[in-house]
Amino acid sequence: MDGARADDDPRRAELRAWLADHPDPTGRELAERGLVAPHWPAPWGLGADPALQLVVDEELRRARVRRPDNPIGIGWAGPTLVHAGTEAQTSRYLLPLLAGEEIWCQLFSEPGAGSDLASLTTRAVRDGDQWVVSGQKVWTSYAHVAHLGILLARTDPDAPRHRGISYFVCPMDAPGVTVRPLVDMTGTHTFNEVFLDEVRLPAGQLVGEPGQGWALAKVTLGNERVSLSGAGSLWGQGPTADDLIEAVRRAGGTTDPLLRQRLARVWGEGELLRLLRLRTVSAALAGAPPGPEASVRKALADEHGRQVMGLARDLAGAGGMLNGTGPVPGDAPGGWPATMWGYGFLFSPALTIGGGTAEVQRNIVAERALGLPHDPQV
Repeated sequence: MDGARADDDPRRAELRAWLADHPDPTGRELAERGLVAPHWPAPWGLGADPALQLVVDEELRRARVRRPDNPIGIGWAGPTLVHAGTEAQTSRYLLPLLAGEEIWCQLFSEPGAGSDLASLTTRAVRDGDQWVVSGQKVWTSYAHVAHLGILLARTDPDAPRHRGISYFVCPMDAPGVTVRPLVDMTGTHTFNEVFLDEVRLPAGQLVGEPGQGWALAKVTLGNERVSLSGAGSLWGQGPTADDLIEAVRRAGGTTDPLLRQRLARVWGEGELLRLLRLRTVSAALAGAPPGPEASVRKALADEHGRQVMGLARDLAGAGGMLNGTGPVPGDAPGGWPATMWGYGFLFSPALTIGGGTAEVQRNIVAERALGLPHDPQV
């Protein structure tokens, strides 16, 4: 990795030259250059090894260039399409997905099938060269702005519940799709409920084979847990522990010994999570599928996010009880507005629920990594 940080690395020099020629690149330009997901195979990425991926990340930060914001598309849907999509599907979807031109959502969870996803009841029935889908999804992040969604539906009700599920791409503007907001205590809404009333999907919207949906869902969810535990404290987005510490440093620090100890703790947690992420990325680039270590990191990252945002509130003092305040006046380092801290504190309880609850993550670790027995079936 040390070589990756050397200024004379030819890959770094090449990237710096490209960024000098493109000081304000569009999402499409970044996608076509392979810089949005450099670890993806060509032509969508660079097939980057860990060292090159670090080079890309560092040089984009140095140039103050941010990748397109399409977390579900880039983090979850895209890797699944790379894994199992047809040539027609990858050609149609991946470049607009990477460029942020088409936002994606995930139509998995249902009112009666959240953590127990295999209990889903949304049905897809074959009708000639189409599938007719009916059911309800819930907690669907970004559905209100999404162009496309990855959808799980039961296509064989007589098969064992893990084997009768199929995986589709669903246009969110298709007739029969209704999106309703779920407003949370931040006063905004990221989550939605989605109703599917005899939505007709062409056969080409099926990803993989009929009945292969559960296996593909595990690919998606494995990548989801990697993506949700990125550097930012809010599912890989938002300020990091380093951003919080830099904000406090700019404000002159704090003399409160308990707050100082908590700052040291969140910094240490952030470093541990960064190193775990490097291990996960290295394994992915070596061709290994996401394993239980992704669940380990997500479980740790979720609680870490709550600690960072709770500490920011306490550093703000009495002002922390007001909406839109931060630990110090002005914008946070990293380009995040100061209002993000207050929003993050209110949003942070969702971290240990979305993408698989903390309890589910611990069960995965216990069963797959430690070899403990499964929970008894009731």
